[in-house]
Amino acid sequence: MWDFAGSTVVHSVGGWLALVGAVLLGPRIGKYAADGTPKPIPGHSIPLGALGVFILWFGWFGFNPGSTMAAVPDIAHIAATTNIAAAIGAIAAMLTSWILFKKPDPSMSFNGAVAGLVAITAPCAFVSIGSAALIGLVAGILVVLSIIFFDKVMHIDDPVGAISVHGICGAWGTFAVGLFAQDIFSPGTTGNGLFFGGGLKLLGVQSIGILSVFAWCVVTGFIMFYLIKLVIGLRVSREEELRGLDIDEHGSEAYHGFQIFSNQ
Repeated sequence: MWDFAGSTVVHSVGGWLALVGAVLLGPRIGKYAADGTPKPIPGHSIPLGALGVFILWFGWFGFNPGSTMAAVPDIAHIAATTNIAAAIGAIAAMLTSWILFKKPDPSMSFNGAVAGLVAITAPCAFVSIGSAALIGLVAGILVVLSIIFFDKVMHIDDPVGAISVHGICGAWGTFAVGLFAQDIFSPGTTGNGLFFGGGLKLLGVQSIGILSVFAWCVVTGFIMFYLIKLVIGLRVSREEELRGLDIDEHGSEAYHGFQIFSNQ
């Protein structure tokens, strides 16, 4: 199994553990109506969210190219595939949200950029610029559909879309190695993927790797979170949650007069 900078071993591990944790923790107070309809609980600052995404995007140039562990010529190619996947992912998520919601959702666009980055992390050294664009395109569409699925169908409260961005798109990026890898970019490593005449062997190995890591994370994650729940508990009291955690944790509020209100 090939995973150059960690679409699976970094991102999917975090995403699958987030899935288990979110299920055992349960949704935030007021997130779902009595009939199961999700209610939006928006973040307080879109500009700060955008800043966080651009900091991540910039940092990814250390994450992916830095995984060469040496100053080699391949760094330039890896930086290029990383950047194009992020850019196309952001555009694809924006257009997908525009089609579905009739408005270009900024938060979905941000998630699309990170989804593209997560997806290209495994194949960044093994694929062409064109293939990287396609990987980012699929990631940007996939992350929007996945967020909607977990929120509206599965009723799993994931405030920042971590399961979709890191778990689902990390799996997609690892799978994409088996589709788009070309031996000319890293000779003697992956060989060619399915779309470049390599057959199903690499794709099969990548799939087994994805499923194995998913199974490991679900089992160990359940054990870990369940033990935490038994020993010290996973969530605060209803009163603390409605007050806002900063009051009890730090003795002050992040913003004057900040509270969470609920009809429940």
